[in-house]
Amino acid sequence: MTHPRRVFLMAIAATGTALGTLSTGARAQAKVDEKDPQAAALGYAADTAKVDAKKYPKHAAAQTCSNCALYQGKPADATGACPLFAGKVVAAKGWCSAWAKKA
Repeated sequence: MTHPRRVFLMAIAATGTALGTLSTGARAQAKVDEKDPQAAALGYAADTAKVDAKKYPKHAAAQTCSNCALYQGKPADATGACPLFAGKVVAAKGWCSAWAKKA
């Protein structure tokens, strides 16, 4: 007969392993490629300093993905999710023409 305490401890261990795998998987999301059709259409650049000023005259150097209202990463993260690029992450220092000031 299996002891209830042993079952409980095994369940805790399994849950911890599963959560660790999920969080690692979330961090391993693919980065948006600047040549991706959606990224190209929005003028996405992984580095805001490399945005074509003639093509995007409203761009300002201080505008980055990390200070955009759409950015879902934490301020200190190097990358974060963006609803415009489902399943992929954008560079915190990146920029696209959909940039909107974070409230």
